[in-house]
Amino acid sequence: MKILAICRGKPEILAGKSYKTGINKVPVGGAVLVDREGLVGDTICNRKHHGGPDQAIYVEGAMDLSRWAEELGRPVPPGQFGENLTIEGLENGILAVGDRLRIGEVVLEVTAPRIPCATFAARMDDPSFVKRYTKAARPGAYCRVIAPGVLTTDQTVEYLPYQGERLTLREMMVAYGKTHSREALTRFLRAPLAERFRKALEAKSL
Repeated sequence: MKILAICRGKPEILAGKSYKTGINKVPVGGAVLVDREGLVGDTICNRKHHGGPDQAIYVEGAMDLSRWAEELGRPVPPGQFGENLTIEGLENGILAVGDRLRIGEVVLEVTAPRIPCATFAARMDDPSFVKRYTKAARPGAYCRVIAPGVLTTDQTVEYLPYQGERLTLREMMVAYGKTHSREALTRFLRAPLAERFRKALEAKSL
């Protein structure tokens, strides 16, 4: 696997919306610094729901973007889904909470699945896209930065599977927003989940 594109966004207002968002990511050239908050120079407008150390970097597999392009009948270029890193050779379905991606000196840890929202639907110019993305259940990955550093396009990406119990991003996406038994919740919370996702699960427990 390797980095196909490194993408950053600037504040803008999407059609039909009244607030600014940084979801419109575009590939950038050259070296990009990564710190504990993500890509230096990237824009995150809504800090209540996005960004922070547990959701510092958003990753999409290029294989999934190609699949979406076929299903939608139109190109889905790097950054279209608001991702920071588009990784060639990666299929989102292999990822589980706690998996790590080593890219040179940078180490990322998967913390949560992408849960689609109205801003994402507006970005795709498709009011039904939240339901469509949810039904497909092959979400991209939010990651925390374990080791910061510098990234460049075409760098090799090493996949390091989590050694604990595997909770795939697909499973966690399906679990989001549902009520769970104490036993199921305990199982989920053993994984190194993003804090926002953890709180959302706890709020729905029996």
